Amino acid sequence: MQPVAMSKILDTTAMDRPVEQKSWVVKHRLALSIGGALFVLLLFALPSISRWVGSETSVARSRVRIATVERGNLVREVAVQGSVVAAFSPTLVSPARGIATVRARAGEVVEAGTALVVVASPEVDSRLEQERSTLLSLQADLERQQVQARQTALQAQEEIAILEVELEAARRALGRERLLREEGLTNAVQFERAEDDVRVAEMRLESSRQSARFSGDSLELEVRDRRSRVERQRLVVQDLTRQVADLTLKAPVAGLVSRVEVDDRDSVTAGQALVTVVDLSAFEIEVPIPEAYADEVSSGTPAVITYDGRQWPGTVKSISPEVEGARVPAIVVFDGASPEGLKQNQRVSTRIVMDTRYDVLKVQRGPFVEAGGGRTAYVVEEGVATLRPIEVGALSVSEVEITAGLEVGDEIVISDPARFRDAERVLLRR
Repeated sequence: MQPVAMSKILDTTAMDRPVEQKSWVVKHRLALSIGGALFVLLLFALPSISRWVGSETSVARSRVRIATVERGNLVREVAVQGSVVAAFSPTLVSPARGIATVRARAGEVVEAGTALVVVASPEVDSRLEQERSTLLSLQADLERQQVQARQTALQAQEEIAILEVELEAARRALGRERLLREEGLTNAVQFERAEDDVRVAEMRLESSRQSARFSGDSLELEVRDRRSRVERQRLVVQDLTRQVADLTLKAPVAGLVSRVEVDDRDSVTAGQALVTVVDLSAFEIEVPIPEAYADEVSSGTPAVITYDGRQWPGTVKSISPEVEGARVPAIVVFDGASPEGLKQNQRVSTRIVMDTRYDVLKVQRGPFVEAGGGRTAYVVEEGVATLRPIEVGALSVSEVEITAGLEVGDEIVISDPARFRDAERVLLRR
């Protein structure tokens, strides 16, 4: 075996290079750069650190709602959902017992005066014929009484005329007796008898005249009594004639037949509901007013009705004196003509305007009012919410009046401050 020859190992002198020694600054340049950057960041972050140190807790700003205090008009109102109802929707009832003939159908549009249902009532028809017969009888009785009155008056006039003639004859006889007595051709007895005849004729004539007057008055009373009976009976006939006419039930207004309660040829009774007509030309809004606002709403309170993207002015017509399920029903009417296209029972938004306050400090309403009782609010300044005492005035659905503690431009937290845990200062993190 041949011995292995050992190679010659050379040193590293040929690979060495002279190295220039660096200064301390150069050696620590990276550390100095980092330190400077940290110092600058510390200077910028110092206010935030100061706010953070002075805050009792912190909340993400995105989790709270912030609004700005401004000056303007505040409208106190309550928003409710109302239902459209017809202002006039009469239900026609049967005036008598009979058989109904239906001439209209539910959903049919009718004009005023259109016959809807006809009730055939033999009972009413029979009564009408009977009363008409009674009227004819009373009219004939009246005419007989008038004839009798004229006959009696004629007889009285005839009797009075005869007595006047007799009186005139007695007076002439008395005149002749007076002449004969003056000439001594007759005695006193005959003269006195002639005088007596004149006095008797005068008395009979006067009595006949008075009797004629009394008889005439009595006959006039009889005629008037007969005439009043005829008039009374004529009213009875007119009323029955009206009842017969009312057996044809007609639409009182132009509108829509909403309900027909009976079928054709059904037997109906007096007072039974037959058909309901809805007046499509006049609508009202039935709204439930929350009980808390009921005392501030009365007849005449302005309202705004929103329909089809437009606002229509209205007025509270009436409000119920009773509370139903923490709501008080009220009726709102349109000021002027109703908008076209409204339908029965349609839902519309309605705002009841209870008060308008001009040029006041106000802010958007939020849970902060109820949570703090309207006495405190968190004012936001440089990212920190600070609790501050305030005073509120009137409240509306969307805004609240500020009477003290805030100024125009202040930003406050209007969301529920429960997450702040009653802290005096709260940091709002970005």
